[in-house]
Order: sequence, then structure tokens, then C-alpha cells
Amino acid sequence: MLVLAFDTATAAVTVALYEWIPGEGVRPRAVAETVDARRHAEVLTPSIGGVLAEAGAAPADLSAVAVGVGPGPYTGLRVGLVTAKSLGEALKIPVHGVCTLDAIAWASGRDEPFVVATDARRKEVYWARYDSARVRATEPAVSPPAEVPAALGVEPGDLPVIGEGAALYARELGVSGDPAPLLPSAAALAELAVTRLAGTAGPPLLPPEPLYLRRPDARAPGPRKKVTRS
Repeated sequence: MLVLAFDTATAAVTVALYEWIPGEGVRPRAVAETVDARRHAEVLTPSIGGVLAEAGAAPADLSAVAVGVGPGPYTGLRVGLVTAKSLGEALKIPVHGVCTLDAIAWASGRDEPFVVATDARRKEVYWARYDSARVRATEPAVSPPAEVPAALGVEPGDLPVIGEGAALYARELGVSGDPAPLLPSAAALAELAVTRLAGTAGPPLLPPEPLYLRRPDARAPGPRKKVTRS
């Protein structure tokens, strides 16, 4: 079973192809990672093609697609989700969503409680608390970084914080240790998805729908105001 995984919910455009053989485990076939917050659309499709070519696979060989559903900025996140749905429809294969924060948590391999925080722009972070790399304890949220410890009922520095948000707002979040991994990896996303498909422990898979925690930056114009003459 070949699972194509990718995430565009952050500045990273990351793609991975993993093979799952029931009873024998999971192995990576190819990975491509690019950090470019402004060129998600230009980078994603060539990266998918490159990963398939490197692995000697064709689109028709895919068994499933796993895609990061955010939370993340509207434009980049939409690129990944539209691409995933298009592949699923064209190839008649299932498309599974994975919370981007869960992918970062999974890659950390941590066994103790911690927080994942990513850059939400507007001087805010997307965040969630985890009991371990496999268990999320809170729903994803968005807020100014200085408000995160209070929302969790802790003091800054009481919990380790990882992710790009931790690197950007270390003082507000009380970050003292290594905040890595900063960005999601498609390798972690693929491993998480396959683990869940295999029926073992891991965060539940989601529908391939965007996890928006606030309205997009770009909005449709409202009705024009009436001009009155005196």
C-alpha cells in the first residue's frame, strides 16, 4: 500500500511517499521538503511528481492520500487540500486529513506533556497541548502567544513548547529548551496516517476539510454604502 502525504499549512511544502505492508511495517520511499511561504502552488505539484519519480511509482500505484488540514493560513492550506481532493477523485482513492499540529507532535517523539505552537501571523499562534507525541489533550486554538500559558492554567516555562511559534515567541511562551521540530514533515504525517489506518495508536484521521480557526485574511467586499446628499 502506497500512501502519498503532503502538508502546505505552514511555510513548509513537504511531500512524502511511504509504503505500508501489513504485518511488515512502514518504510519511506521518497521525501521532498521546501520552505517557501509564498509559492505553495508552484512548489507542491512538482514536488509530488519528483517524489513519485524518485520512488519509481506512478499515480495509479497510490492507495491513499494523507493531507495536512491545518490550522494554517488560508491560501497555503487551500492549495494542499484542493490538490489532495483532486488526486483522490481522479484516482478513486481515499483522502485522509491529519491535523498539522499532530504531525509536528508526532515527529517530536516526546513522552511527557508539551505544547505545539505554529505561526498564525497577526502576532498570534495556533497551538494545542499534548500529553505525549501520540495523544492531544486539547482542541487546536489560536491566540496571542502571551495568552497561551494562562489558557492552559500554567505559568510560562512550565511546559515545553515546540514548533515555529515557539521559536518566534520564545519569551511570551516561556520557551527555554530546543523548540524543534519547527515545521511539519510529510514523513511524520505519513507515518501517523499509516499507523492510524493500521488500527494502532495515534490521533484519529480527519476528513480532508480545512481546520480554520478564524476567517481568511481576504474577504469578499460587502455591500456598498449609500451616499446621501445634504
